[in-house]
Amino acid sequence: MTATTMNRVGTRDGGYTLMELLVVLAILGLLTAISVPYVMRYLDSAKVRTAQTEIANISAGLDLFKFDVGRYPTTQEGLNALLAAPAGTDNWNGPYMKKKNGFKDPWGRLYYYASPGVHGEFDLYSYGSKGKPGPNGKPEVANW
Repeated sequence: MTATTMNRVGTRDGGYTLMELLVVLAILGLLTAISVPYVMRYLDSAKVRTAQTEIANISAGLDLFKFDVGRYPTTQEGLNALLAAPAGTDNWNGPYMKKKNGFKDPWGRLYYYASPGVHGEFDLYSYGSKGKPGPNGKPEVANW
């Protein structure tokens, strides 16, 4: 071996080549592209489950309100009747819920409440991520 050849071989740095870095970045990009839809689907289903649980809890608060007052809050009184006594209400024994930031669904919109409801004594629902009725005209999450 000549001195020039020995010098090239002996002084080679232990770093990565540009091609190796590009291959690693391509693999990471591919893994990200594959996993992101699964994560997003999981987050969407988690929000729906959260809304279902919140609707069940609010419904229980409404039942307690009815037990004490003798009726469900009117649509005009709304869900805030669970936090503060509506005017002219006797036997209100609340608050029936511990909600500090209002009655918002996981998408940041207020839950829809109507009493009397179309589907029962009251309707409580959320239109979900789209904020409007689905193709069948129904909300994404409801109490009926």
